[in-house]
Amino acid sequence: MQKDGTQQDERQKGERIAKRIARAGVCSRRDAERLIADGRVELDGKIVTTPATLVTAAARIVIDGVALPAAEPTRLWRYHKPPGVICTSRDPEGRPTVFDRLPDDLPRLILIGRLDFTSEGLLLLTNDGALARRLELPASGWIRRYRVRVFGRPDADSLAALAGGVTVDGIEYGPIEAAIDRAQGDNAWLRVSFREGKNREVRRVMEHLGLRVNRLIRTAFGPFRLDNLPSDGIREASRKMVSEALGRGMHDDADK
Repeated sequence: MQKDGTQQDERQKGERIAKRIARAGVCSRRDAERLIADGRVELDGKIVTTPATLVTAAARIVIDGVALPAAEPTRLWRYHKPPGVICTSRDPEGRPTVFDRLPDDLPRLILIGRLDFTSEGLLLLTNDGALARRLELPASGWIRRYRVRVFGRPDADSLAALAGGVTVDGIEYGPIEAAIDRAQGDNAWLRVSFREGKNREVRRVMEHLGLRVNRLIRTAFGPFRLDNLPSDGIREASRKMVSEALGRGMHDDADK
């Protein structure tokens, strides 16, 4: 797809240094901004003072004395997170993390979205920090889908009303599609989907309806599905799948 004149001009001027660092897979753009604020980033031998600094392809960027590697092609992995694993790189309480479970031969990866400690199911990881931040935003339009087991007797009408959004303890949640999959005794399986992904959204909304979540499994994130990926398993998506899933327009947005 040919870029318009404005985009070409922006490319000639360069891109923001924080974005360049994120695209190299070193860290997220937000973490890159922190590195710059701490005076740990040099551009052509001088300390960088603002993450808005523009850099071209010829720029030499150094972080803590180490030259920034060239940006690699965007890659993406599906990981089946088991319960009892935390979505962070390090945990002060010593709990196992997602990154503890990954094979040693993988590049540095960044999570796209998170699941809480007891939840399980699909996580996406990428080597492209700028892309990770882009896809986490509700504006990406990617739907998160879950199977949720609850203790209690869900009311179909109350679940349907969530499509109009709901406010719980002063927090506004956007439209949620929820329906009963099957019910047996005091437990029921629900199908739940939404676009926002606020912290503990499913659990808080279900509690608001008088239901207690006792199992939560993310089955899909946008076009990527858990399918038959085994618990604790990780599988890289093909470049064709990534390209088709992101779409040319979204990929270009991630690179702006």
